Amino acid sequence: MNACIMLISFLFLFSTIIVVLHVNHTQINYQSLVSFDKGFNPLYGEHNITPYEANKSVQISMDQTTSSGFSSKLMYMHGYFESSIKLPQNYSAGVVVTFYMCNDRKYPYRHDEIDFEFLGHIHGQDWLVQTNFYGNGSTGRGREERYVLWFDPSQDFHRYGIMWTDDIITYYVDDVPIRHVRRVEAMRGDFPSKEMGLFGTIWNGSDWATGGGKHKLDLSYGPYVAKYSSFVLNGCGVDPNRKRNRCEFSNGLRSKERDRMQGFRRKYMTYSYCYDKKRYVVPLPECVVDFEELEHLRKFDRWTFGAF
Repeated sequence: MNACIMLISFLFLFSTIIVVLHVNHTQINYQSLVSFDKGFNPLYGEHNITPYEANKSVQISMDQTTSSGFSSKLMYMHGYFESSIKLPQNYSAGVVVTFYMCNDRKYPYRHDEIDFEFLGHIHGQDWLVQTNFYGNGSTGRGREERYVLWFDPSQDFHRYGIMWTDDIITYYVDDVPIRHVRRVEAMRGDFPSKEMGLFGTIWNGSDWATGGGKHKLDLSYGPYVAKYSSFVLNGCGVDPNRKRNRCEFSNGLRSKERDRMQGFRRKYMTYSYCYDKKRYVVPLPECVVDFEELEHLRKFDRWTFGAF
């Protein structure tokens, strides 16, 4: 074998694998769907994890004995990730159901996270979902936003998606973009930048979830069951035996998507850290003030969402 061929072989074995995936969430089709047994493993509470539909879907539950959760078999470096989820019915105060990306097991002191968190429900009140993200363990700088869902998520399945790239995070509900974050240099390590897995969990968040902790878990209404189906793992998988793959993804919203997002936020958003003057006198660097959003939020809490 001549030196040139040997060098090429060496570079192939030890260099970063370049996988170019031009992905937009609107391109997702049934070929992207992954069954539960192919894409995930139990995380904890195995007795409360029940695959169904020939292992394509799963239900997880919380009862008197334990909560439960699952995690993806692979970690991913960017992509589009989605699941159809049906939340527990009846009184579910304090019950937190999640669909999120995280890497805390690999990076316990500097982990990244991108969250959907469903905050429990009591009769006669709105259904709320919270989004949040942080990078490199920056949990002290919360970037939470909360929104009213315009449907009852316990009556049927609805789709929740995360697009994550080098520069953006976009959250989708039934193809409606509800939040779009673009990384700016001043964020430094606060933007998620390391490979992450996908998780689904159900657990007791009584101290904060429903009404800020005013409404507590009541297990007499349990067991609480959350169902997950139609998993999309359209990302750049990371081979643990090699260096990271490099992938390319769509980074922006089309004008119609942006219009839909603005309409959603000006109608359904109930909290955003970007407008919380009690928490951040100076907004965090990625925040851009939308005065229509601000006026909408002032209807909920004029003191928190003060003048800019």
